[in-house]
Amino acid sequence: MDFEGLKRYSALHPKPAGLTLQYGTAGFRSKAQQLEHVMFRMGLLAALRSRAMGATIGVMVTASHNPEEDNGVKLIDPLGEMLHPSWEEYATQLANAEDQELQEIVTEICQKAAVNQRKDASVFVGRDTRPSSKELSQAVIDGISVLGGQYHDYGLVTTPQLHYMVCCQNTQGQYGKPTLEGYYQKLSKAFTELIKKSLSSGEAQRQLKIDCANGIGALKLAEMETYFPKEVQVQVYNDGTKEKLNYLCGADFVKVHQKPPKGLDMKPNESCCSFDGDADRIVYYYKDTAGHFHLIDGDKIATLISIFLKELLAKMGQTLKMAVVQTAYANGSSTRYLEETVKVPVHCVKTGVKHLHHKAQEFDVGIYFEANGHGTVLFSKAAENTIRQLAKEEKDVAKREAAKVLENMIDLINQTVGDAISDMLVIEAILALKGLTLQQWDALYTDFPSRLLKVQVADRQVIDTTDAERRAVTPPGLQEKIDALVKKYKLSRAFVRPSGTEDIVRVYAEADTQENADALAHEVSLAVYHLAGGKGAPPQPI
Repeated sequence: MDFEGLKRYSALHPKPAGLTLQYGTAGFRSKAQQLEHVMFRMGLLAALRSRAMGATIGVMVTASHNPEEDNGVKLIDPLGEMLHPSWEEYATQLANAEDQELQEIVTEICQKAAVNQRKDASVFVGRDTRPSSKELSQAVIDGISVLGGQYHDYGLVTTPQLHYMVCCQNTQGQYGKPTLEGYYQKLSKAFTELIKKSLSSGEAQRQLKIDCANGIGALKLAEMETYFPKEVQVQVYNDGTKEKLNYLCGADFVKVHQKPPKGLDMKPNESCCSFDGDADRIVYYYKDTAGHFHLIDGDKIATLISIFLKELLAKMGQTLKMAVVQTAYANGSSTRYLEETVKVPVHCVKTGVKHLHHKAQEFDVGIYFEANGHGTVLFSKAAENTIRQLAKEEKDVAKREAAKVLENMIDLINQTVGDAISDMLVIEAILALKGLTLQQWDALYTDFPSRLLKVQVADRQVIDTTDAERRAVTPPGLQEKIDALVKKYKLSRAFVRPSGTEDIVRVYAEADTQENADALAHEVSLAVYHLAGGKGAPPQPI
């Protein structure tokens, strides 16, 4: 290993004094000016991970839905999945090492992870549209190069596109071609096939307004426009030419504030959706004739996809094992509807995409979405082979047609990670094939009123949870207090969980009315404040 080169390059990307960062579900996130050393070191780590796995690794420079002045970085494992948890620790170690300790820690990682230094290293790099991203991705490239790694810089891409490229590369093209053109062609071919089937049932042209959060999604939709069938017309808003990234717009803003984004003119009953800053989340919404705003979040997206896939499997006569994976934040009404009406098993896991993805891999068809609109569908290899075989060889026409629709769905879904562009096309295809309006989709079930609050605490580690974060184990007495408060309200539930990144505790409550959900959330917040070391003034009623 070229330790002289490492020392020289490290000096070009020095670590600011006293800065400590933690690699979490979203990788590293911070103010952009604090991240140059982290980027360089994640270039190093990606080269080491590539050698350890004998495969191409991805590095994406993005801070997703965070404000424009922030940035971040996350690593992508060989099949397009998130970095393995054991390597998250190495990432944190490397990021926090003092400059003079770097050589020692790199050597230590090589020993612990049995990294073969003689193997080739290959890394794919991508970035979002933030002003700081170009320079920071160059720091990543410096890190890869100093360890003798090969890199391919894809430049401006959505996060899901880079996940897709990495998976294509490591499956030797079985998943698709590792190019943007390959991505556009695969998705548009599958989408066109599905839309053709809906047109034969007399469906009119589909129109959709898309808020791209002033981010990368707008650039990529513009590139993809020529691939869209003429039956679908999309209008892009917040394309990044006038306003700041994620400012008063994007999927996160719309979900949190329950109102339309700035810069999108909504007429009654028009179909609208929002991507987030790196285009891995999507939410839909519309305004009714009385002017009321209606949000269709990740829970309802998962429900629509579940209904559709379950119907197709039934038409094919297949009893593949299908399930929906949610977190504790999923609205209780969606869980009830999926279990009792759609009759699909629902599993609850800890918050964080990696937990959802991991659980979804246990089924033939695993559907997961967080309420915030991040999610996808996973098909087991066996299920995929069965479906493709039936689409080709099944004698019964109805069964074969159902298998063909499902085959196109498999090709349209980006199975590596939540992908706003892919998810949008999946939703549009399903609505067209089922002849559903947004209003009819929205009316499948009514959400229980809910409230999400934050409580500042001296130390978030005081709170420990169990049962997929639905019950508090510590501090003593907190769960008993929550149980007693929940009993006061109808159709209610509440839980608390510590933030993964800052000293706050999130409080979630549901009840039969908004007034009761607000009251329950407030009472639980007070319990957290008094029993878990609240900071500042006590929480005030909503």
